[in-house]
Amino acid sequence: MKKILVIGSSGAGKSTLYKNLSKKLNLPLIVLDQLYWNKDWERTSREIWREKVKELVKGGSWVMDGNYQNTFDIRFSVCDTIVLLDFNRFVCFWRIWKRRVLKNRVDELNSCEEKIDFQFMKWVLWDYPGRGRKKVMRFIKKHNNKKIIIIKSDRQLNNIDGIIA
Repeated sequence: MKKILVIGSSGAGKSTLYKNLSKKLNLPLIVLDQLYWNKDWERTSREIWREKVKELVKGGSWVMDGNYQNTFDIRFSVCDTIVLLDFNRFVCFWRIWKRRVLKNRVDELNSCEEKIDFQFMKWVLWDYPGRGRKKVMRFIKKHNNKKIIIIKSDRQLNNIDGIIA
């Protein structure tokens, strides 16, 4: 495990997992949210983003978190391991709500205050479990030559040794 993608819905636990994997395996972190979002939730343009991701994946080893499905083709082609956090939408929404209320986000974003608006709620509760997850599963199926780890419970998520075994 030298190039690991950690993907899944917002609120699934990606940030916690990638930090644990990075520490346990002594691999550098690439946190896509920190690189994609500019001040006040301003997006990076698609063209610039794809070029940036092409450069990021050239590193010899890493743990990379983030969905950004418009770069799956780039990232899936070079990774050796895909970890999908496949949690229930309501679990993810609850975690996001808790993170917002308690202000305990694991990773900081560039001057972007954590928010829960209708568009974000729709993404977590409807869009990702429907279209987003299906796209993830299609990419995983196409890349079944990689090590694929699907985590569906907190027990699995918290068993870092089981994940890297």
